[in-house]
Amino acid sequence: MVDLKKHGPTIALLFTMLVMLSYGIEWIRVTVGSAMDVLLGPFIDTLGVPFFVMILILSGITGLYSSLVQKYTIDYEKMQETQAKMRVFQKEFREAQLSGDEKRVKKLQGKQERMMQDQLDISRQQFTPMAIILVLSVPIFFWLLLRLPAVGAPTTIASGIVMPFLGAVTLSGVAFWIVPAWILWYMICSLTISQVIRKSLNIGGL
Repeated sequence: MVDLKKHGPTIALLFTMLVMLSYGIEWIRVTVGSAMDVLLGPFIDTLGVPFFVMILILSGITGLYSSLVQKYTIDYEKMQETQAKMRVFQKEFREAQLSGDEKRVKKLQGKQERMMQDQLDISRQQFTPMAIILVLSVPIFFWLLLRLPAVGAPTTIASGIVMPFLGAVTLSGVAFWIVPAWILWYMICSLTISQVIRKSLNIGGL
């Protein structure tokens, strides 16, 4: 039997990589996106909700469940405690090095290994929520890609958005460099809403 406590982070990482690879398989994107369209499509087709508003709504939902998953799967108290100990250790280690106290440096080096192990455990702890969030988020992104206004389509209230310094742009167009406008809009909405949610849940910023 697989020890999930020991191998869980590795399994979660491998699963995360497989999910990310599915982005490159068109029939998976279309199938999952079409299934999601049964649920989300009517908001655009029947209720006439603009695409940029749908991105705002979905980014808010994403921020909510991401924060909740992290809150209940990551020991933030232990994480903050470990980070505080690491800051104190780094200060002590730097002072020992500057003072040339070799005996104290060697003693702290032994402690450093335990501190690094605690840091590694905290990092591993984040793989499982990452996999859960990705599984929940991928169908949303597949749907957004499915319903994304066609490149070159006229910019309307349903397919475009007015951005600072850019003016009216189609969401499928490029905002700057190689970043699509819809991705930029999603990131702005998601980061803003997530910060509010995480603050209210007392799990800190991103």
